[in-house]
Amino acid sequence: MSTILVTGADLAPQAIALLEGHEIVYAGKAPTEDDLVALCRAHDPVAIVVRYGKVGAAVMDAAPSLRVISKHGSGTDTIDKAAAQARGIEVVAAAGANAAAVAEQALALLLACAKSVVALDARMHAGHWDKATHKSLELGGRTIGLIGLGAIGLRFARMADALGMRVIGFDPYAANLPPHVTPVDLPAIWRESDAISLHCPLTEDNRGLVNAGTLARCKRGVILVNTARGGLVDEAALLAAVRSGQVGMAGLDSFAVEPMAAGHPFQGEKNFVLSPHIGGVTGDAYVNMGVGAATNVVHVLARQPATN
Repeated sequence: MSTILVTGADLAPQAIALLEGHEIVYAGKAPTEDDLVALCRAHDPVAIVVRYGKVGAAVMDAAPSLRVISKHGSGTDTIDKAAAQARGIEVVAAAGANAAAVAEQALALLLACAKSVVALDARMHAGHWDKATHKSLELGGRTIGLIGLGAIGLRFARMADALGMRVIGFDPYAANLPPHVTPVDLPAIWRESDAISLHCPLTEDNRGLVNAGTLARCKRGVILVNTARGGLVDEAALLAAVRSGQVGMAGLDSFAVEPMAAGHPFQGEKNFVLSPHIGGVTGDAYVNMGVGAATNVVHVLARQPATN
């Protein structure tokens, strides 16, 4: 019986059912590279389903029978795709499986920032009534700039359009955009947006895309939402921009280093709304991502006959 390694503690039962006939080995919720290498040496999996941790060349070399690495989700930046290609290992993702969940989280963060939801909640619980002094931002008529127009970005665009926002977007790979999304170049995103939401994968080309230079080109008081990857943002530059008021609010679900370590400079900082990379973590998305990842494994294994 061939083995499938899951870099997590569980899979949805619907996904497990699809992998019937294989032994499934779980690496736990926070596997290190050494953990994954040891498990690969012990079990020589034909497939790895990636939930947590990174899968690099050392892990691949410890599993000579490995034929497919399947992401439990859409972002494959934790997989060394060049190393996989060099070894003839296919990398696949469950694209779109968590699109609704992540788009909803982006909307929640945008609204939390625009409407001061977190700060007003804390003030109310402390016994204050700020009606006479507080003014929220109305999003209707404002411009939202989207970077990335894949399944998540387009889902979020529909929500923003429903709020009456003008939606502009940058994505060099997008085609056949709906009429409510106006394609623009990247400089227009910085120049025209009242709020910016990131929905692109992390690559070496766009690492640190949001930095001191690009933030300085934005409208003063812009809202930044990131439910994509933390590496897209220069965190020190963002902190400085929020403190100066150049960025009015930041709603973040992704960070450069995860989990966020104690003492991170964002912690306790006003005008940041933070969530622990749970945009895609809903009951429905858990099933969708598991089924998508398992289906991809089954398809690749059926297409690629074993060579050893």
